[in-house]
Amino acid sequence: MGFTFAYRLILVVAVASVLGISLANKDWGSPNSNYTGWVWGWGSSKSNHTGQGFNNHPLNETQGPKKIIVGGSENWHFGFNYSEWAFNNAPFYFNDTLVFKYDPPSNTTFPHSVYLFSDRWSYLNCDLKRAKMVANATQGGGEGFEFVLKRWTPYYFACGERNGFHCKVGGMRFMVMPLFRWHY
Repeated sequence: MGFTFAYRLILVVAVASVLGISLANKDWGSPNSNYTGWVWGWGSSKSNHTGQGFNNHPLNETQGPKKIIVGGSENWHFGFNYSEWAFNNAPFYFNDTLVFKYDPPSNTTFPHSVYLFSDRWSYLNCDLKRAKMVANATQGGGEGFEFVLKRWTPYYFACGERNGFHCKVGGMRFMVMPLFRWHY
């Protein structure tokens, strides 16, 4: 009996997990939702019984990978909180491209770079010994350096200049975990 109970428990957990994942990105029709177009309940998600829709954003059924400028209009510079920026701009998805824009070094600007940490511990301690430079000080100029999120793994980014000082003190670090895009 215990053996059968274990199989049933595993089946229930597996079904609940699949259901949870499949419903995670649905639009539930809330007024503050960033997603539109999923129909549920009585009528459509465009009706809130006042004659106006829940969301005034048009349905975009062809959402694909996006180019996202790291820091938005702030670009990549010392003194900006990129962890907060990443939190506020999540979620990030597979094949989205992060664009790091920063001025090349000059007499008036400090150099910046982009490092990718291999693990969370190195990231939290800004330990560059186990990090890989993915963009040097000159690659952020012009259109910027582009990094495509290709794997389902946490990505830990930071500026490696001044032996990690920009990472430790200047707020120039953040992490993202790309999600799958679900098309309905």
